[in-house]
Amino acid sequence: MTAALRTPARPRGRDRGQVSIEFLGFLPVLLAVALAVVQLGLGAYAVQQAGTGARAAARTASLDEADREADPGAAGRAAMSGWIGKGATISVDGGPSAVRATATVHIPSIIPGVDFGSARRSATMPTPAHDTPDAAAGTHEGAVPR
Repeated sequence: MTAALRTPARPRGRDRGQVSIEFLGFLPVLLAVALAVVQLGLGAYAVQQAGTGARAAARTASLDEADREADPGAAGRAAMSGWIGKGATISVDGGPSAVRATATVHIPSIIPGVDFGSARRSATMPTPAHDTPDAAAGTHEGAVPR
């Protein structure tokens, strides 16, 4: 019965604490990899948010001015997350057949003193045709021809 009460054998002598020392040596590598993964995720999220803001701004700018409920830049920033959209800049260029919106957001950094720059995405949307012969004659899509 005394064999059942015995504790498992422990390392003796010079081997005691070896695993702890190895883990402490590898810990900075693990932390660096974790920071890199989080930073990569933040960068990808910033790029995705810039695309969302550009599409929303282009969609709003492509509407007739009478149908717009908001400024295209404000609509683009409202479509983004609040903490990224606050510092975003949105520019809109338009032509007779299409409008292009470009959103630029700053990529946040979790590493002090390191700047990862900005993410820029653009979106193009067609504008309603007002100068076509059908539009001048008052014919709308789906309307009965005169």
